[in-house]
This record gives sequence, C-alpha cells and structure tokens, in this order.
Amino acid sequence: MSLSNKTVLIIDDEEDILRLIKTVLIKEGIDHVVTSTTAKEGFSEFQRTRPDLVLLDIMLPDGEGYDVCKKIRNISNVPILFLSAKTDEIDKILGFAIGGDDYITKPFSPKEVAYRVKAQLRRADYMQADVITDSIIKAGPFKLNEQKAELIKNGETIELKPKELGLMKYFLQNKNKVISKERLYDTVWGEDYFGSDNTVMVHIRRLREKIEVDPSHPKFLITVKGLGYKFTVEDE
Repeated sequence: MSLSNKTVLIIDDEEDILRLIKTVLIKEGIDHVVTSTTAKEGFSEFQRTRPDLVLLDIMLPDGEGYDVCKKIRNISNVPILFLSAKTDEIDKILGFAIGGDDYITKPFSPKEVAYRVKAQLRRADYMQADVITDSIIKAGPFKLNEQKAELIKNGETIELKPKELGLMKYFLQNKNKVISKERLYDTVWGEDYFGSDNTVMVHIRRLREKIEVDPSHPKFLITVKGLGYKFTVEDE
C-alpha cells in the first residue's frame, strides 16, 4: 500500500494537536495532510479534498464531531477515527453507532495514532481490492454486492457501512461456522487494531438491526456463548 498518494483530514480545534499529528503522519509517509479547526470548516474541507481518512475531534467550537460524522456518512464511507477527551463507554459506543471506525482517547501517543491511521487505510485498500475481484456473494436469502456496499435480502436492498460490509462478507463466506471475536478483529479491523469486545458487539448489534426481523431474537446471526458468533443459513 502506497501512503504517499493518500490524503488525511484532521479536524481539531487544538493547534498543538494538529501540528503534532500532521508531523507524525508525514514522517510515516503520508504526504497529504490537511487540517481544520471547526465543524463547518472541516466538513467544507472534506467536500473539497475528498480525503481517504478523517481524524475527527468530538468537541469543536461550533458543534460536535458526531454531527460532522453523520454528514460525512451521508455521502461517503471513508474511515473516520474519533479523537476525544471523553472516556466514558457510552461516548465510545455512540461514536461507533453513528459510523465511526475507531475511537482514540486523549491524551494519546502520536505514534499509536499513526499506526491506527495506517491500519484503517490498509483495510480500506483491502476492501476496495476485494470489491473489484469478488463483488457478489450469495447464501440463503442473502446476496451481497460489495461494489455497491449493499445487501439484498429476499429482494429488498439493505445499505451497509464499511465495517458491516466486512462482517457480512466474512459471515457469508463462513456460514454455519463458529467465529471468534478475535478472528473478527483480525479479519475486519486488521492486525493493528486496538479494540475491545464492545467494538465487535456494537457492530454486530447494528448488523442484526438490518438483517433480522427481530434483532433481540436473531434467526441468522447467532451468539455462541463463550465462543463467538455463527451465521446460520441454508442455501436455497
């Protein structure tokens, strides 16, 4: 993966943090790093530059990063990594629930941020390469179109976010098999991902809400206590 042709947008109102992260990313080989200090300016910069990844502070002078994330998600599946001084679990869960791909709490190691950025860029490249070479996967009532990032179930179209797409693809490719949370981390988030059980649980819940008739009593995406998850489906 070439980093020199990637563009990263950092939206944060702390000038010291902007300079520090920008310096580290450039040292790591990412030549194009643009910055903004407000929510309004940040979204305008996103529309102008169309970056490959966004580092987004939650608390901005003119609004919340959550709102910026929602606007970006309406037009793009680009990886979004939240930066925040908020450490409560509910804040992290909210960040993932509205479409964030990672959540980094302040204070943080600039080197760790750089590794997380590279891991997300690598995952995005991997997903794009897979979309080109293997765009349709079928199993039971499901047909996954990776190129359009959507799922068709019994003729109805379901739009998927990037991580939901990765999870669904892996489940369809490994139907009726028990898959551990650790394996899901390795496959969907990448080896450099610094996550927790809640990360997988949040995304599994979001996926169930889209594919199950009753998400509280799933028929397809089953939890296997102490082992992980199993996607149960019969080929038609």
